[in-house]
Amino acid sequence: MPHFEIHVSDMGRAKTFYGGLFGWSFAPMPGGEEVEYHLVEGIAEATAMTAALMRRADAAPAAGSPIRGGTMTFEVDDCDARYGWALENGGAEALPPMDYPGVGRCAYVEDGEGNVVGLIAPLEED
Repeated sequence: MPHFEIHVSDMGRAKTFYGGLFGWSFAPMPGGEEVEYHLVEGIAEATAMTAALMRRADAAPAAGSPIRGGTMTFEVDDCDARYGWALENGGAEALPPMDYPGVGRCAYVEDGEGNVVGLIAPLEED
């Protein structure tokens, strides 16, 4: 996955949520002002991909509705801690942390912008 975009209704809220959840920082992209396009800074060096937040073109799907697009899952060190942080900072439960044999500990949260984002702490290798 070389690049992904997260569509949001409230840029400030989304930047605070994703900045706190994953430690991301953002910079407006020149030429993207019309859609409030903000690139995630530093992610390309760490992951070989780029990412951005952009203003949603229409109304956000209702909270709690079925998945409404792609779901991105990000590796985290501690699934439960990141899940707890998300719930305390504007996120909502989509699927609580669970262990999946052969995979790791996974959870899904709603981001307050109509998106569901996944968290995974992979199994530790013996």
